Amino acid sequence: MTNTALITGASRGLGLALARSLAEAGWRLVLTARGVNELERAAAELGATAIPGDVTEPAHVRRLADAVPELDLLVNNASGLGATPLPPLAGYPLEAFRVLLETNVTAPLALIQATLPALRARRGAVVNVTSDAATGAYEGWGGYGATKAALEQLSNVLAAEEPELAVWWTDPGEMNTRMLADAVGADEAASATDPAKVAAALHDLVHTRPASGRVSLQ
Repeated sequence: MTNTALITGASRGLGLALARSLAEAGWRLVLTARGVNELERAAAELGATAIPGDVTEPAHVRRLADAVPELDLLVNNASGLGATPLPPLAGYPLEAFRVLLETNVTAPLALIQATLPALRARRGAVVNVTSDAATGAYEGWGGYGATKAALEQLSNVLAAEEPELAVWWTDPGEMNTRMLADAVGADEAASATDPAKVAAALHDLVHTRPASGRVSLQ
């Protein structure tokens, strides 16, 4: 039986690295991201199904759910950084915060809700990618960190409510990604961990299937 994974934010960074790792292990992959060209190149490389779009749009969530009537793994990796340069909370633009909540909290919950029947049927797993900013008081990271803290508690409750599923909220640590470069600059980001190394740890997590909970991947 072939395992199926749905990965958001899969055109680059951790999402793409995990897709490559799972493809090598023979998984069927459904990949989504907003960047059409990058996503289609990734899908062509991996023999995956590409469904470009924005996970905050209900119609796109429905398309994704329809594409995975059988689902073993949902990876909510797509994420927004929020306002940049990273502002203090005293001056955080509230509209930008509302958009960030929609992307980092509401959209993952919507996709979980839409795919739960398929996940339950296969006793599948959910990975919600969070951050150490969810637990640490890092200046400038209050908006982003607050959304990731909300995603962590959402994951915690989901694990309690869906005991037949594995639910992990994973802290990947700092990775050399475009998002980190946007936050701290390209030079600092270049010294961070290669996403492929984190993806290997995440693949091991899926393979070994420990109990639901928070997992640090570095």
